Amino acid sequence: MLKIVATVLGLLLGAYILIALVILLIGERRPYPRASTTRFIRAAGWKRVLDPRSFLHGYIYFRWLKQYVALGLNLSRRVPVLGPLIVDRLIRPAYHAKTVTVDQAAAIVTIDRSIPLQDLGEQIIPYPTARDFVIGPATDFAVMACACRATRENPCQPTQVCIITGQPFVDFVLEHSPRLSRRITREEALQIIREEHDRGHVQSVWFKDATLGRIWAICNCCKCCCAGMEFMNHFGIKFMCSSGFIPETDYDLCNACFKCVARCPFNAMEKDEGRPRLVWDKCMGCGVCVDACPQSALRLVRDEKKGVPLDVRMMGEAPSVL
Repeated sequence: MLKIVATVLGLLLGAYILIALVILLIGERRPYPRASTTRFIRAAGWKRVLDPRSFLHGYIYFRWLKQYVALGLNLSRRVPVLGPLIVDRLIRPAYHAKTVTVDQAAAIVTIDRSIPLQDLGEQIIPYPTARDFVIGPATDFAVMACACRATRENPCQPTQVCIITGQPFVDFVLEHSPRLSRRITREEALQIIREEHDRGHVQSVWFKDATLGRIWAICNCCKCCCAGMEFMNHFGIKFMCSSGFIPETDYDLCNACFKCVARCPFNAMEKDEGRPRLVWDKCMGCGVCVDACPQSALRLVRDEKKGVPLDVRMMGEAPSVL
């Protein structure tokens, strides 16, 4: 019996290795791995490399990010019953984002040491796979074309707004997607965050179980292009979690212009008897409505029921730079 089990396991391992080699040959477009792929394999370690849910999943995700996102969107749109169920059960458990305020996003760009989230993982990011995540030191940066915007016929501009941070991720996207990415400085990363915030877009930090246990990207998302927001707003699939804040309205200052309603990317503000009202369950605490209000009638306040903010300044890091 043990011999049969060992034989079956050996065959499965051999099949996985063969599939992985074929995918690497296709992805590398040459008969040997690129330098960044080798570093990715070394950083993953053999335990992750032998786990198809980790290494192979991560390689496919980084190598064909646009196609990965488009597959999930097309599946949900074309198979309206089964598609969202598959995305929710298979993709979402290992693919999440934490909404951050613009100051929090900027602070992440300035950190100079690793910050483990083991102690507060599920309080900050309420998913089981977040228990061992780490925010890496922000020493290398690249910006690449947003995969979500790339799937749209008429995407928001500019498209290069997805900030990749840390190795081997930065070199991987630069080597494998040179036409879609470029190396940037910390100052350029901060400028992109600032400019996207001024456009009314949401800052979020993205991570997967296949990204070596690290948070790897800061996205600057727009409601009309972001796949994560589309999954949430149209299919009820929660890919993003709250910043830990909600907007509070000073109705003495509010003139009911409803610009907050029009700008909210999560449809969390609505008209109610001639005044704006917060839909608490939908709010991600991004702060877009606060900056949209010409009367300064809105401000972000902490809400403990929304979780703990991902704020490195609360962990003894750099002060706000915006």
